[in-house]
Amino acid sequence: MTDTTLDAAPAQDALYAEVQQFYARHMQLLDSGRADEWALTFTEEGEFAPEHRPEPVVGRAALARAARVAHEALVAAGEVRRHWHGMVAVEPAADGAVHVRCYALIIGTVAGGEPQLRMSCVCEDVLVREEGELKVSRRRVTKDGVSAPG
Repeated sequence: MTDTTLDAAPAQDALYAEVQQFYARHMQLLDSGRADEWALTFTEEGEFAPEHRPEPVVGRAALARAARVAHEALVAAGEVRRHWHGMVAVEPAADGAVHVRCYALIIGTVAGGEPQLRMSCVCEDVLVREEGELKVSRRRVTKDGVSAPG
C-alpha cells in the first residue's frame, strides 16, 4: 500500500520553497522601487485588488505606474517601506494554478525614526506559470480593521 500523501511531500516542499523565493524577490523589488521589474512578476493582465481601494489595478503598465508613484511619495517623505509575508499557505489547484493565502505586514521607517507597523492584512494570490516562472494572476488584499473579522 502506498501513501500518496508521503509520495507528494517532496513536490509540495519544492513548491512551497519556490513560492517563498518568489515572494522574497517580488517584495524586495517593490520595496526597492524597481516598479517595472515588480510589475513583470504579474501576468500581462494581472490584477491587484486591495479591498480598501475603490477599484483594482489591472495590467502591468498600471501596476508599474502605481508602484512607481507610491515609491516616489515614500522617497519624498523620507520613508522606507518593507513588506513581509508570513504564515504562507500554498494550495496547488488541478488547473496548475497555485492559490496562496498569507498574512502581510507593511512596516515603515522614517529617516531617523523607529519602525512603525503601517498595515496588517491578508493577501490572497492566484499564481500561474508563464514560461516556467510563477506570476501573480490575481491578488486580493483584505486590510485588518476594514471589515468584520473572519
